[in-house]
Amino acid sequence: MPEAPASRPAAPTLPGRVDRISVAGADLRCLRVGSGRPVVLLHTLRTQLEYFLPLIGQLDTTRLEAVVLDLPGHGESSAPPVDYTADYFTDAVEASLVRLDVGKTIVVGDSIGGTIGLTLAARANPRVAHVIAVNPYDYGVRGGVRRSSRIANLVFTFMLWPGIGTGVAGSGGEWVLRRVMEGGLHDRNILPASLIEQMNRCGARPGHARAFCSLHREWRTWIAARDRYPAIAIPTTLVYGLEDWSRPDERAANARSIPRTRNISLERCGHFASLEVPQAIARLIHQAAAEG
Repeated sequence: MPEAPASRPAAPTLPGRVDRISVAGADLRCLRVGSGRPVVLLHTLRTQLEYFLPLIGQLDTTRLEAVVLDLPGHGESSAPPVDYTADYFTDAVEASLVRLDVGKTIVVGDSIGGTIGLTLAARANPRVAHVIAVNPYDYGVRGGVRRSSRIANLVFTFMLWPGIGTGVAGSGGEWVLRRVMEGGLHDRNILPASLIEQMNRCGARPGHARAFCSLHREWRTWIAARDRYPAIAIPTTLVYGLEDWSRPDERAANARSIPRTRNISLERCGHFASLEVPQAIARLIHQAAAEG
């Protein structure tokens, strides 16, 4: 008898309440879990809100409310036909804070989420009280993700080519997604199969391949965000995994440029820190909440 096809990993059940909000021309999926001080979680490039499920499980949701967005062009959010610059994402998150009516917010972002959080702080957004920027994505000629692995360098190089970039962004499937993400982990066994399956499925949504390609082609805007960091006037925690794609000189430059920043290094940790060491990130969030 022929073998039965392998079953897909079951999608994890989301805790809390899932809402939809319309901002910056996009329809965004938003998860809210718990009650109390709001903690806005902003995911990495190409992932989605399920990325933060291990971290949410470590939070005291009797005192904190986790507010988690699928950024435009990611997850189950829509992908409007715009240029996916650092400013566009920051504008969308800024509008989301108003739409969700959250204030005195701790913004926690990984990768592009970290850069968005720092840019919000540099804009002196009145709803943001503390930023925890985890491995912020603001380095690397033609995109720091190219440092993940040889396959990532190849794929992301092709994405920059006119005429074929969008096709490349929409191809490859779960195998490529897994290889790229494994290149950002100390322990590749920590990567959930269900997350890769969800990312692959959501990446086939209308406009998502174009959005991802645009985000990568706008790599200069993520580097330019660093010029604004000296304007930050609120408490900031800058967190790097010691095996992150960023280089020591790039990390040191950020630490020098951000006033009032606390600098944290995480051992046995790569780029996807909230997935790999959620307990460590949760401790920093609880500490920020206790400090007011």
